[in-house]
Amino acid sequence: MSKPIHYVATFVAGQGGALDDRALSNALLDAGVAEAGRDWLAPGLAADVFLSGERRDLDDLRERLHTAAARAFLDVIVQPPEGRRKKLLVADMDSTMIGQECVDELADLVGLRAHVAAITERAMRGEVAFEDALKERIGLLAGVRLDEIETLLTRITLTPGARMLVRTMRAQGAHTALVSGGFTQFTEPVAALIGFHETRANRLEIADGKLTGSVLAPVLGRAAKRAALEELREAYGLSREETLAVGDGANDLDMLGEAGLGVAYRAKPKVAAAAHARVDFADLTALLYAQGYRREEFVEQTLSPRAGRGQGEGHGD
Repeated sequence: MSKPIHYVATFVAGQGGALDDRALSNALLDAGVAEAGRDWLAPGLAADVFLSGERRDLDDLRERLHTAAARAFLDVIVQPPEGRRKKLLVADMDSTMIGQECVDELADLVGLRAHVAAITERAMRGEVAFEDALKERIGLLAGVRLDEIETLLTRITLTPGARMLVRTMRAQGAHTALVSGGFTQFTEPVAALIGFHETRANRLEIADGKLTGSVLAPVLGRAAKRAALEELREAYGLSREETLAVGDGANDLDMLGEAGLGVAYRAKPKVAAAAHARVDFADLTALLYAQGYRREEFVEQTLSPRAGRGQGEGHGD
């Protein structure tokens, strides 16, 4: 009689990397984990490994497999096999769905990029309160014109796999929301380009076509991100297990913890340590593989990598 499958570990190769049976076996051996079978989701790129035997402490299992996989530049997401396909995706924007921190780009317009970027980094690491850091940074940007902000959209690059993640989940009936501590001037065009159903973000106060240096209340920060996930979950009648969240900074921690699967993407150490899963090497399609999607199920896209222009999103999209 076969043993029950308690967990599935999804291994995904980093960008430009490769995955084979030997790499899987070595990672499992290093972690001291026995498998009950494997299933290739994308040859040479992603595979599910099924784990049976005694039910283990999940946090300990995740840490040991992560440590072993990282030696080979592999990501691994470990979870129970039931309910992997999510019906709600809530995603952070800056440094998660796009490659930039938009407030730092704004600061570049007034020659304060390095100063503001240092505050951003401290906030994302959880060293200062997000709301206080946001108000401090925006206070330095008084006088920036709206037409200057529009020129910044050409700098925005989508994270590889972002569009494929969102549009594949949408094709399978999931609701998708971009929930950002950034600003509507960026989130609205980015959400439209990637394909999100909706977006929530902060609003800059504007007078005479210029920033006043203030953010309109309420400020969307750590607590508000979690509240958005809870509100959407309730609105669509979903269980916690049916939700997926992804982010990289300290203001995403509550949102990640509240989701059925909270994923830290190229995240700050504090966030990576607290999340249910972490993706350090692969692109955002790793979140599709984690849900059991096969490569042939992905919705292909050939649109621009930039919010303004371009030719192709790059690896995996």
